[in-house]
Amino acid sequence: MHPSRVIRGRSSRLLEGRRILLGVSGSIAAVEVPKIARELIRHGADVRAVMSPDAGRIITPEALEFATGHPPVERLSGNVEHVTFLGPGEGRADLYLIAPATANTVSKIAHGIDDTPVTSCASVALGGNVPILLVPAMHSLMGQNPAVRESLARLEGWGVGVLFGPSAEGEEKIAAPDEVAAAVLHRLAHGPWAGRRVTILGGASRESIDDVRSITNESSGATAIALASQAYYRGATVELWAGALSVPVPSWVPVTGWRSVTDLLQLARRRRSDLARSAAVLVPAALSDFRLDPQPGKIRSKGRSSLSLELLPAPKVLPELRRLAPRPALLVAYKLLSGAAADELEREGRALAAETKADWVIANDVATMGGAETAVLVIPGADKGRWLRGPKAEVAGKILDDLGRELEALPRAPPRRRETLRGPRRGPRRAAARAR
Repeated sequence: MHPSRVIRGRSSRLLEGRRILLGVSGSIAAVEVPKIARELIRHGADVRAVMSPDAGRIITPEALEFATGHPPVERLSGNVEHVTFLGPGEGRADLYLIAPATANTVSKIAHGIDDTPVTSCASVALGGNVPILLVPAMHSLMGQNPAVRESLARLEGWGVGVLFGPSAEGEEKIAAPDEVAAAVLHRLAHGPWAGRRVTILGGASRESIDDVRSITNESSGATAIALASQAYYRGATVELWAGALSVPVPSWVPVTGWRSVTDLLQLARRRRSDLARSAAVLVPAALSDFRLDPQPGKIRSKGRSSLSLELLPAPKVLPELRRLAPRPALLVAYKLLSGAAADELEREGRALAAETKADWVIANDVATMGGAETAVLVIPGADKGRWLRGPKAEVAGKILDDLGRELEALPRAPPRRRETLRGPRRGPRRAAARAR
């Protein structure tokens, strides 16, 4: 068995049955292409490659064949590979991904020049309405060349997606393999989440004691980030409202921060229209049940043998979220207990649903906090609760797939506005890649 088959579907099966044609042009960043191909295969894709002559000076055909499991096209033959892969009929690619896309290749495609396998495939894809995603890599001064910028703008105007990586060391670097895979997953998503807005509240609240100290809850934010990523993979327009996090947020997840429960409520009221437009609001955040009246400055510790703090009830967030995001928006609450048996988890979860009017409750025990794996009891309304166990990303995906079946019966929002996926230097965290 070829090694590419061993890893197929290891991360997800969201690209199962999808064909990705990978165009490789002559940038030194071509050495990263096998990692990109393998990441797509881990999500189930069948990846085939075409390469320009200049790409062959940097990466060997054997390396691409190892990465994809198929020999790459180095030159067009009587088999008219550009038409075979991207023309009408059986076996047509679902997306043409050009990574890296050099300044030369970008400009040729924008001006209808097709003198390499990579640009000839682009010509057929543009004419045949096959989605295209470019992942540029070039010297930063080439990226600032007015001709290159004009070419990119022209291609974006035609609906071609552009995914920019980081700008560093005078280079416009290629996006990381997981970023490329996320952009492809998002672009090709066609299930119940595609085009819908999802708001996820995660991380821990921090209630100030004074200007430098606070009390908080134990939460890494990993569950919220897993949900946000999995929703993005499924085509949703995602935003993470994040308290304190101890794990990194992927570049494709836009983040709006908050600190205390009061801050979060103020954010929710300011953004009530976005909440109301959300197909689902998921709340795995660790929200404090108590707050303090913070002291100005810093409480002096010198000469103190003890310090007493008065904890006051914090306002409840879930009922306010329900008011701001009425049905048909789905409100999914999380309930955390310590040392609870299964029947107690279900009982407490149903009590929370009745109290807050949440549509679903996900209940779990503190024993799973901080680990790579989790075990949760999913309580979907009046239906019987069921357990999900496994890695947090996998469990998050199963929750969204189950919730998506309920979404299918609800009205769909207007079509999403296509946007270009850009790197950190180009503004806020990226939204969906625009592709033809």
